[in-house]
Amino acid sequence: MHKGSCLCGEVTFEVSCELSSNDACHCVQCRKWTGHFFTGADVPRAALVIKGESSITWFNSSEKVRRGFCSVCGSSLFFDPIDKVKHEWIGVALGAFDTPTCTKIAQHIFVAEKGDYYEINDDAPQNSH
Repeated sequence: MHKGSCLCGEVTFEVSCELSSNDACHCVQCRKWTGHFFTGADVPRAALVIKGESSITWFNSSEKVRRGFCSVCGSSLFFDPIDKVKHEWIGVALGAFDTPTCTKIAQHIFVAEKGDYYEINDDAPQNSH
């Protein structure tokens, strides 16, 4: 069981499955949403239990995805594909977990859009898109 929360604790969640390897997304939208880059674990919707859902605000950042954040403290929490029939998963921000995730970054995506203030120094593959 993996547990996590937003910064203020208004939104908490539990994931009842192992966390998969993950992407680190360096796109402009993720950087603006988080203040850096976004790394999340894609989990089956059935494995995620959220408490404090009334404090989640959803922002449709495109026609394909919405992003969930705590309306009290602003913590970036969820990356949710809008087409739930096609996508049976939801992305959960790895930085919001309270317990160890036991994961590693599998790849970096949208590195062509990464910020100029940092370097990617691990051995994970880097994709421009």
